[in-house]
Amino acid sequence: MAKRVYFAFDYQDVKDFRANVVRNHNFTGGVEAAGYYDHSIWEEAENTNPLALKRLINAELENSSVTAVLIGSGTWTRRWVRYEIMKSIERGNQVIGIHINGIVGKDRQTKIFGYNPFDNLGLEISADGTRAKPTEWTNGKWSYYGDLNSFSILQQPLPNWGKHLQLSHWLSVYDWAGNQGYENFSSWIS
Repeated sequence: MAKRVYFAFDYQDVKDFRANVVRNHNFTGGVEAAGYYDHSIWEEAENTNPLALKRLINAELENSSVTAVLIGSGTWTRRWVRYEIMKSIERGNQVIGIHINGIVGKDRQTKIFGYNPFDNLGLEISADGTRAKPTEWTNGKWSYYGDLNSFSILQQPLPNWGKHLQLSHWLSVYDWAGNQGYENFSSWIS
């Protein structure tokens, strides 16, 4: 059965064509052959009202079970990518990261890996391991994330109770080029 995948990305990576390669990599045979439905927001969000954009993201995430974060050069700096990641975690989506700078862009070049956004986003786990307060690394310190409040999570193992952990503690990251994403994407989202 096909998964419903939400792709989070920096719009620059659509312009450079790297995000398009991943999102459209296996659609010649239709949704069932691809193994996933794409529930992403294609439009550039720079001029959209923040409340309207949150509603749009929330609506698209509602129909998804996996969030694939396409990691380019500037992905980690994008406010709305951070929101898509945190909201995905809040709603219980499987979240993975995929480095895409190894994909040849429209300039016929590759780039060095972008910074992993899971390293500068985190969760402060409650003392009983059942709630999480989202955090982000800003100005050289961890601070509470402003676009979401604390939320319920699956019971965490005892060693995580009362701790702050980076999202990279839980979330897997792949390299599209180096880990043969075209062949392996379906196993990454299973």
